[in-house]
Amino acid sequence: MRLSVRYDNKFQIIELNEKETEEMWISLSLEGDELPNSDKERLIQDAFNEKFNKPEYNNWHKFDRHKGYSIAKPNADGLECDTSEPLMKEVADDRVFRKDELERAYQNEYEDVCQWIRTALGKKQNWADMFIAVRIDGMSIREYASSTGADENNITQKLKRATKKLEQEYKNRQI
Repeated sequence: MRLSVRYDNKFQIIELNEKETEEMWISLSLEGDELPNSDKERLIQDAFNEKFNKPEYNNWHKFDRHKGYSIAKPNADGLECDTSEPLMKEVADDRVFRKDELERAYQNEYEDVCQWIRTALGKKQNWADMFIAVRIDGMSIREYASSTGADENNITQKLKRATKKLEQEYKNRQI
């Protein structure tokens, strides 16, 4: 049998005798011992391609693309720097290094806006909750109406009134 094996993104052919072919059949855990040799060879090659002949460049590139290519310099003591990760100035988008900081800033901004809405709408806290759920969190009016048991038209009218009140609070803002 001739087995095609990928090595360094090129295919090489390995000749297998009858015993090696049978061992390959067993090692790949294939079934169907009553099949003719041509079908067995095709199944062995298909299973080998599926298991071993995949191009691994993309997987390697995904995890190891930065290793060994950093331009980091040794520190003042002359000790080597850890170059397994790129420096912040070496990447095009540095948000990956500040993910937690950005998420906290977004959460703080969201809470500030919600607090302003609740303060601006004063005693109408149900309007504030409705406005935040529908306009900020993106819940549909139908979904909000079914969760509170209210009529959709009633929700729509209250949203219009809440929007009008918030526009009066902040005339130069678009809501």
